[in-house]
Amino acid sequence: MQSPVQKGIAALAVLTISLVIAGCASTGGIAPQARGIEASSPDAGAAVRAANAEAQWPAADWWRAYNDPQLNAWIDAAQAGNPTLAVAQARVRDAQSMADVARAALSPQLSGNLSMERQQWPTDDWYGPGPLANANTWDSVGTFNLSYHLDVWGKDKSAVESALDTAHASAADVRAAQLELEANVVRAYIGISMNYALLDVAKATLAQQQQIVDLATRRLQGGLGTQLEVSQAETPVPESERQIDELEDQIALGRNQLAALVGKGPGAGDSITRPALALNAPAGLPSALPAELLGHRPDIVAARWTVAAQARGIDVAKANFYPDINLLASIGGEAVGGPLFQFLHAANGTYTAGPAVSLPILNGGRLRSQLGAADAGYDVAVEQYNQAIVSALKDVADQVVRIRSLETQEDDAERSVATARKNYDLSKEGFRRGLTNYLNVLIAQNQLLHAEEGVARIQAARLSAHASLMTALGGGLAEPGDSPKAEQTRPAHEVTHEPQPGVRHAT
Repeated sequence: MQSPVQKGIAALAVLTISLVIAGCASTGGIAPQARGIEASSPDAGAAVRAANAEAQWPAADWWRAYNDPQLNAWIDAAQAGNPTLAVAQARVRDAQSMADVARAALSPQLSGNLSMERQQWPTDDWYGPGPLANANTWDSVGTFNLSYHLDVWGKDKSAVESALDTAHASAADVRAAQLELEANVVRAYIGISMNYALLDVAKATLAQQQQIVDLATRRLQGGLGTQLEVSQAETPVPESERQIDELEDQIALGRNQLAALVGKGPGAGDSITRPALALNAPAGLPSALPAELLGHRPDIVAARWTVAAQARGIDVAKANFYPDINLLASIGGEAVGGPLFQFLHAANGTYTAGPAVSLPILNGGRLRSQLGAADAGYDVAVEQYNQAIVSALKDVADQVVRIRSLETQEDDAERSVATARKNYDLSKEGFRRGLTNYLNVLIAQNQLLHAEEGVARIQAARLSAHASLMTALGGGLAEPGDSPKAEQTRPAHEVTHEPQPGVRHAT
């Protein structure tokens, strides 16, 4: 019988041989190639630098700046009942459950096994006249098996961290989906408001046209006008009536769209009344932009967590090059023949205990291929993160440029309306007095119509641009602390700058 010292020496020898054999496994110099960029490194552009940099980051309820209680109620309803948002939330629960599955590998595993079989023993020339000839017995085995994986190389820990990072990314995706939903509701609501304004213009234009028809008719009856003038005055009326019908149709479609966004049937939109939007909030930028943008934009936060998850995936792939060591133990009993519970008798008890080592020796390049795939996945995640930063800065700059332009356009459009209305009034009065023909009235009327439509569209565009700027800044849905730290987004060997034990790198 071996002494405890001899057993310890034997175990140490096994471990040493395992490390030596593992040292023959080479990663072949496989390593990630992509590098992440910081949000502050790209040039944000003149528009961002020139913008007011004294504003705060958007509030979580940024849409309340429009001062419309009906809009607030519809966004609340959308957050509670939108199916797409519910799907994103379900994915978070799925990711969290998968993280719990990975975490279970860090704990000891205990399982039980029970097998009970009834056996009929034969009596023939093969068996002979033994004591079990022609007998019925129970063959029973019952054991408890305990196993514990020694996570020497951190593979299980890295797998858990990767799963948790994926869960964080899914949570950020939920915030991104919520922000997109809020923006879509706001834009649909602004669209309804714009169509109401255009409907006012169309109705006012139709009323003007009908007045001109009445005026042309009276002039004809008074012998001052012609049938041609009456016909010319009547010509645009049907088109104006068609435009009114089209705008009413667009309003109804907008109500249906809002109802769908909150996960309800079209009938829910019937209760929507005319929007009363009044935006008084300044369209400035936070002073910390763009350095803190990566902590406020949900899509950038999700991209960073994805990079972190892929970095831990590389750590798992590297750990596969080293031996797995498990501590195993079992206790139980077994009995062949005898009564049903004979295996529970103390004399039938048995136990085992000891380490188990698995070594990656020859695997046809599988481990290197897995590491290469993990590195490639990391590179993809890093470049997607880089693209998210570039796209975010573009979104912010685009909306700043757009808002500034729309402010100028609105002033120009309002001056155009004032000029066109004055021109229309003069041409109408001249036609009434017989000093000018109807063609001048028609031209002035069309100019006034286009100018008033332009104001309505520009005002709606300004409201929409504000919503786009709020979403480009992250919509107040994420805190900077929700984003992973820089060292979490790199593989472990890049953080520590130390060679992994047992790995002989190619030269």
